[in-house]
Amino acid sequence: MNTHGEQLIRDAAQGSNEGRMHFGQVLGMLAEAGVESYLVDYRAQRTSYHIAHGAPLEIETPMPDVPIADRWDAAALQAAIRGSQQGVVRYPEFKLLSRQAGCVGYVVWLAGRHVTYFGRRGEQHVEHFPS
Repeated sequence: MNTHGEQLIRDAAQGSNEGRMHFGQVLGMLAEAGVESYLVDYRAQRTSYHIAHGAPLEIETPMPDVPIADRWDAAALQAAIRGSQQGVVRYPEFKLLSRQAGCVGYVVWLAGRHVTYFGRRGEQHVEHFPS
């Protein structure tokens, strides 16, 4: 990974975690950096960014001080996703709402244009990027 790409990823992560950037802005920066996918692990509080060739870049991801719910609540997760897509919910709030919905992490597939969210018992929700 080149220095410019790494800096784009770090800037996108920081802007998102601070609530300054919406999901579309983050995706644009990550695409420019050559990111194919990234994995957000709420339990490990880390995000791994993957490019086509080379080692992943791992960045600490601060989490709200609320436990991840034991029960998977797909409707609550989808409501948080809709809020994010509409620009009403920024990432700090999204992390809180999705943890309360039982989400333990997710993978964003930039090339595949979808996100796979998962719960404690292997529950999954696939959300395609809006057109």
